[in-house]
Amino acid sequence: MTEKACKIRVEGSVQGVGYRFFAQDKAQEYGLTGYVKNVYDGSVEVYAEGETNILNRFIEDLRQGPRMARVERVDVQWFDAKKQYESFTISF
Repeated sequence: MTEKACKIRVEGSVQGVGYRFFAQDKAQEYGLTGYVKNVYDGSVEVYAEGETNILNRFIEDLRQGPRMARVERVDVQWFDAKKQYESFTISF
């Protein structure tokens, strides 16, 4: 059970389509901690911590997104978990 962290940048039509709520629901379902937020350039940033295998499943869900989203690119950076979040939130 290796705990890791990842910072994920999602590009495409991902703002104004419920993407942040989708990401929060999935993260909470998996028991992950971190945040999701819109970025000024139209992308979405996700930071998540949890078990590596769970994070990989979460990333696959993010590649699909909610029904109205059109995900064009997903970039992932991996880090050691810092355990700095108690829950997974939407950051504004």
